[in-house]
Amino acid sequence: MKRIIHKMIKPYKGLPKEIYIIFISRIVNSLGSFVYPLLTLILTQKIGISANKAGIFMTSISLLSAPGMLIGGKLVDILGRKRIILTFQTLSLFVFIICGFLKPSMKMAYTLMLAPIFYSFCMPAQDAMVADLTTPDNRKEAFSLLYMGHNLGFAIGPVIGGFLYKNHLPLVFWGDAFTTSISLILILFFVKETLQYRKEGDGYSLEKGEEGSIFKVLFGRKILIHFALILFVYQFAYSQWGFLLPLQLGNILGQGGARYFGLLAGFNGLIIICFTPLLSRWTRKINNFKAISFGGMLYSLSFLVFAVSKDILWFFISIAIMTIGEIIVSINTPVIISNNSPISHRGRINGALSTIYGAGWALGPVAMGKFSSQYGIEKGWIVIFIVILIAAIFMSLLAKSNRGKIANSY
Repeated sequence: MKRIIHKMIKPYKGLPKEIYIIFISRIVNSLGSFVYPLLTLILTQKIGISANKAGIFMTSISLLSAPGMLIGGKLVDILGRKRIILTFQTLSLFVFIICGFLKPSMKMAYTLMLAPIFYSFCMPAQDAMVADLTTPDNRKEAFSLLYMGHNLGFAIGPVIGGFLYKNHLPLVFWGDAFTTSISLILILFFVKETLQYRKEGDGYSLEKGEEGSIFKVLFGRKILIHFALILFVYQFAYSQWGFLLPLQLGNILGQGGARYFGLLAGFNGLIIICFTPLLSRWTRKINNFKAISFGGMLYSLSFLVFAVSKDILWFFISIAIMTIGEIIVSINTPVIISNNSPISHRGRINGALSTIYGAGWALGPVAMGKFSSQYGIEKGWIVIFIVILIAAIFMSLLAKSNRGKIANSY
């Protein structure tokens, strides 16, 4: 057992101490991940809107968050990473506190919309801060550790939220706000501002600061635009496990669907905890684009299983397959973006690319909400299976066409 634990933690030794603080902060924050995993069920079961309208609502949240990522990216490069994180996550937690005092209604729904909009401003800051603190030699390990930290908490948070959901909905909101506040305190006192932490990118040519607009920088690195467009499809497909899946479980299990969705989300987190170190080591010397392509193939297989599943056991098996793909995609994506972004535009590039592929997440619920209402959830999964399979093939082609033109592609 000691040998196994040693192998799991070995890749994460020697990282900057701030990375370990952020790791703890993400564990705490995700321990209170009560609201977003249950948002579809809150909208449909507690507030009582249709699946189609719930999809439109969730898409509206994502669309309204897009300007936040773009503006936040600009602010991050001017005002600093830490200041933006503290300001906008604090506003987000106050929204959760207010929602805890509201009865399930459209007033609650519209108030709740503000939380992800505020949070969108600090999304570019989070990856930019990690990129500032690391180098291409240890960046994958850092992002891998933080991804695992998020899911250490996420393995527990949605399970607790699922049990609170039926009879104690206010605690779902207040618990989320409490853990967010603790995580921000850790950032406030123990993580320094990282803007210009490595002023000239420490000699890494693609990270050196540049003059000019974000458009000039991106069009000089078209690989990032192509990458984001393919990830748009990935996000469109992946958004369905938080939208179609709870609806499917609700149809099969009624009110018990929330509890089982919480268990599936917890199982997702548990697999991430166990397999992230192994997959991080396995993909270290593999072309990052090819790794993400393989992750997309696993997505497609899992979504096909969702399409034909009726027994809860098969849902757990499918989640296991999907989660392996999720790990591979999640730990390689920020590495590609960070290694190919100049430090002078890091926040703006993160904001711009997140907006592009985040639009897939935004459109996923409304598109599939309308489709599933008309043709059924199972056929919706078939469409998603085909779409993500095609995207995975294009990701593999992107790797071949740009071999040797990008930083750390192997």
